Amino acid sequence: MFRREYGLILAALVRRCGDFCEAEEAMQEAFARACVRWESTGVPRNPAAWLLRVAIRYWIDRMRRRQRDSDAVRDLAEFAGDEANLPAAGEVHGDEASVPDERLRLVFTCCHPALAEDVRVVLTLNTLCGMTAAELARVFLVTEATMAQRLVRAKRRIREARIPYRVPEVDELAPRLSSVLAVVYLIYNEAYSLDGEKIAERRVLGGEALRLVRMLESLLPDDAEIAGLNALLSFLEARRDSRSDSSGRFVPLEDQDRAQWDRGLVCEGREWLERAIRRGAAGPYVVQAAIAAVHCDAERFEDTDWLQIVGLYDRLLVLTDSPVVALNRAVAVAEVRGPEAGLTAIEEARLRESLASYFYLHTTLATLGERAGHPAEHTRAAWMRARELASNDTEREFIDAKLGRSDSPVVE
Repeated sequence: MFRREYGLILAALVRRCGDFCEAEEAMQEAFARACVRWESTGVPRNPAAWLLRVAIRYWIDRMRRRQRDSDAVRDLAEFAGDEANLPAAGEVHGDEASVPDERLRLVFTCCHPALAEDVRVVLTLNTLCGMTAAELARVFLVTEATMAQRLVRAKRRIREARIPYRVPEVDELAPRLSSVLAVVYLIYNEAYSLDGEKIAERRVLGGEALRLVRMLESLLPDDAEIAGLNALLSFLEARRDSRSDSSGRFVPLEDQDRAQWDRGLVCEGREWLERAIRRGAAGPYVVQAAIAAVHCDAERFEDTDWLQIVGLYDRLLVLTDSPVVALNRAVAVAEVRGPEAGLTAIEEARLRESLASYFYLHTTLATLGERAGHPAEHTRAAWMRARELASNDTEREFIDAKLGRSDSPVVE
């Protein structure tokens, strides 16, 4: 629950405190008090409001003790209610306040041009979604210590540069839009990853990404990439339920029951894609949406137009020069020309070096190696390396099943 409320509460606090570190400290204190109090009283009907008011109370008390920024204290008290009438932290009732939705302001603050582009993405995921340095390190293939330092420097930069906490005017949006879209896409990717223990949280996170991209559409209704991202997320969301079985086990694309795909969302995705194409040149999200549309158009896996998908990945590589895109292209090449051709594409792109710590590189090497009839010890080594890199039990269980089918012992 705390993870679900994290971004909403932090955004509201940053608006009032004007400082990420101050807001985070107040929020963490509120979460700590909730853990103690709710154990005896139960979760209030409006937990976000409860947490926000406790955090505000804590911050006001800290400001008083430090005897500084008296004007800020007075302004914040006016937001929370008459300071004299504010209840003590343990007496806050969840229904007494609503939490203003400031998350879009938070996204654009974190994506300010004064920050490096890679920093904008991780900072927003950290503040908006509560992703930890360890989780972000896994996503971006760096060490946890490196990611933690990156976050600290980013928050310090926002304070020192006096970056305003607001949604920019329309003519200021363009420099920040690519980072904002990247943030939304990464939020959805995190939501789309399979983890049997966090299904509810993943769905909430996915809903957050969809809500944010719809907000962006309302701000810039003529932008092709926003429409493209809307299309892409609609296509992906349509396939979500088919990606795992009733026991939570991962189901590969070729084995998915396409009758489970949400055809309403597929139609919505097509409408967004057509809108994006009408708006102008196809950027990375429009091309990715087109790839997803080809998958959704096929009634069976065998009917997939893989040649068209290879062509779309060629175009996407020109736009992004991403090793992950190159890996996906290699998979499509394998479907068109056979597994050896796919493995050759991986070698030609030197993906073993650039994606050495990437889970899906090793599952791809193992899968294509099996299809090509490579020695069992080679494919087993690839599966075991993938298992080392797996981020949750769902991925590990899938690999254990693969190892079992190849008569290899299950890795402990």
